[in-house]
Amino acid sequence: MGVAVIVVAAGSGTRLKADAPKAFVPVGARSMLERALEPIAQLPALEQAIVVVPADRLQQAERMLEAAGLAGRGRAVIGGAERQDSVLAGLAVLADAADTVLVHDAARPFTPVEVFERVIERVGRLTDGEGGAVPVVPVVDTLKQVDGEQIAATVDRSEVRAVQTPQGFPRAVIEAANRELTGMHTDDAGIVQRAGLAVVTVEGHPRAFKITTQDDLLRGMAMYAEDPALPRIRVGTGTDVHAFDAASPLWLAGLLWPDQPGLSGHSDGDAVAHAIVDALLGAAGLGDIGGMFGTDDPRFAGASGTVFIEGAIERLHAAGWKPVNVSVQLIGNRPKLGPRRDEAQQAMSEAVGAPVSIAATTSDALGFTGRGEGVAATATALITQL
Repeated sequence: MGVAVIVVAAGSGTRLKADAPKAFVPVGARSMLERALEPIAQLPALEQAIVVVPADRLQQAERMLEAAGLAGRGRAVIGGAERQDSVLAGLAVLADAADTVLVHDAARPFTPVEVFERVIERVGRLTDGEGGAVPVVPVVDTLKQVDGEQIAATVDRSEVRAVQTPQGFPRAVIEAANRELTGMHTDDAGIVQRAGLAVVTVEGHPRAFKITTQDDLLRGMAMYAEDPALPRIRVGTGTDVHAFDAASPLWLAGLLWPDQPGLSGHSDGDAVAHAIVDALLGAAGLGDIGGMFGTDDPRFAGASGTVFIEGAIERLHAAGWKPVNVSVQLIGNRPKLGPRRDEAQQAMSEAVGAPVSIAATTSDALGFTGRGEGVAATATALITQL
């Protein structure tokens, strides 16, 4: 049996109120999508893992597939506006050898591998008239049918179950059901049932809950913190200050800013890059930028800030750590970050090898930044064990 798993990860996560698409929101040291890929990579029968993501996250998803050990069997594709559109995008690129298809929500990042295995095994035993298998868990709350504000009836909870993912189907069944699809459905089992086939259940797992709201995310964070098998994480902060020097070019966040006064310093004066270095080194307990790259060392005269970041990353790796993400606050009246924010974040993310977000503010005309004498940057870095 060749198994393909379509991981739906294109949702915006509006109810989560995050600043990234939901599947890319971190739960501890890794994103939901990274965690969702872990059990999939352990499946012996896995033929293909397809990750369906927003268009601007395609390359990031491909790196995640590679990091999960799925480079040869993984593929990232662009999803659609609705969940069903994303599933169709995944079905369109199925490998020829895949005859069983599992559809899984990246927003269920803690689903154990045993749930995948139960679904796959049950799909292999489907009989005539059966079209799929889904994991379910008992409903523990009392359920009420309501009419407006009034309770109309009590629902017998022994007759209902909460449905999870992955949901599994023979390839021919899920492809045919989607071709005949009309209207919208909340899950793939409903689509197969509309095609006239029964869907059977297998035992789900409490850890396979779906992260939809901030409360769900906090539950996931608590689960992460309580698991002794998960890697340690550390946080570091770094601050850098440079005065303007009209005789120098301005390098900031790894970018050249034409027609702007530069920043003074032994190197290029890139306050954003230097603050990132101190945050990374501090998190790992490896000292600071001055101790690693002394201002009296001629090798670093005029050196790019990215050189220092690369050196810091090498030292982190040697000590058994890697960056998870970095947040930077730039303080100053100029340059205006907004028009080049995306470009700056991309440059720093590529240098660090992890997501870097950059925000900017002024000091309301207070202090040296308010007087336009220079800029300051503060960075916070999260690192985890290799």
